[in-house]
Amino acid sequence: FFFFFLRLARPMSADELRRKHSKTAAKIDNAKLQIRTNLRLDDWTRQNFFGDKALWRDPPVVNDRVERVDYASCSKEEFIERFERPNLPAIIRGAQRDWPANRAWTFEELKAKFSDEKFKCGEDDDGYPVKLPLRYYLRYMRYQTDDSPLYLFDSSFGDHDHKKDLLRDYKIPKYFEDDLFEYAPYSKRPPHRWFVVGPARSGTGIHIDPLGTSAWNALVVGRKRWAIFPPDTPKELLKTPRGVDSEAISWFATVYPQTQRPDWPSHKPIDFIQEAGETVFIPGGWHHVVVNVTDTIAVTQNFCSPTNFHIVWPRTVRGRPKFSVKWLDALKEKRPEIADLAARIDPTDMGGLPYSSSSSSSSSSSSDSETDKEEEKKSKRKKKKICMCEECISKCDICAAAKARGEEPPAH
Repeated sequence: FFFFFLRLARPMSADELRRKHSKTAAKIDNAKLQIRTNLRLDDWTRQNFFGDKALWRDPPVVNDRVERVDYASCSKEEFIERFERPNLPAIIRGAQRDWPANRAWTFEELKAKFSDEKFKCGEDDDGYPVKLPLRYYLRYMRYQTDDSPLYLFDSSFGDHDHKKDLLRDYKIPKYFEDDLFEYAPYSKRPPHRWFVVGPARSGTGIHIDPLGTSAWNALVVGRKRWAIFPPDTPKELLKTPRGVDSEAISWFATVYPQTQRPDWPSHKPIDFIQEAGETVFIPGGWHHVVVNVTDTIAVTQNFCSPTNFHIVWPRTVRGRPKFSVKWLDALKEKRPEIADLAARIDPTDMGGLPYSSSSSSSSSSSSDSETDKEEEKKSKRKKKKICMCEECISKCDICAAAKARGEEPPAH
């Protein structure tokens, strides 16, 4: 009995998963090969980060200087003056206390309600979303031992007839309700909210949020480890070394130790653990990297408020010129005081903060924004057909695995 329960407790190897759940394995393998085309399937476990528990399961936190805020006692006006206006991060406790998500967002409940629904877990080389039915992804989460696992990071859930039910399970915290992007034509609005599910070691690589927007991240299940840097930190220092991928776990394995050296030439990271029930506020321009310490479920949104509009507006004019025109027209009608402010802002002044029209997060998360020119090019692209000739099939890991099982190679 001991060995039986030991077998149940340990993760299933990739080969065991393929034997026991061949359909799941085929779909996961297909997604992996589309999302990270530079890797073969065996490369996903090459670093053995799963075995390095000190790196992700019990991480050291040496510089937690983020102030905690009680949601019930801190007013919106106080939060703006203490954190948003001076552009300082914060951790909010109690904002999720009455959310239906506390009951509805368990792995069992989500599987029961959204089993067959497809959620985005990455993009292919042409920028097309790669999606998986939730039941296959949750099974993968249970058994995987990947270095940097696939990360479900879906921005379109609110536009889907069934998945939009998730919107009823949470409420935007009072500090972030006045989002000026709400006045823009919805179909033109940049991606701004994400339903996020991921296992330990998944995460988002070092990046700043697009267009100078600020963000909030509410964790419902699990634990996350963050490292954040002020806007004036040179981004060249924060990149992973040449030859090392940009995944979050790789950053913590290679760059983070360098930041703890006495000769580190810039700001030390502020690193902290986010617990379930906590909401993290990340101001615009702050570099941040996040890795999941356990299996997690969260929701996150980017926003533009009257407080940070002077930062977001010039970046939007530069990064999304066509959208900025439509947004300004809407503001003139519905928020004329903000439109007047836009007229007084120099669109070439980035305010000393780093500029990003799109996040440079990990391959498992979505691209947050693109210039209008890039969008036009993307809309004209045709989905590439994958050759199914014998020669190509012999070179494909998915097809080879299918043939080894005596099955027909799947179209992918």
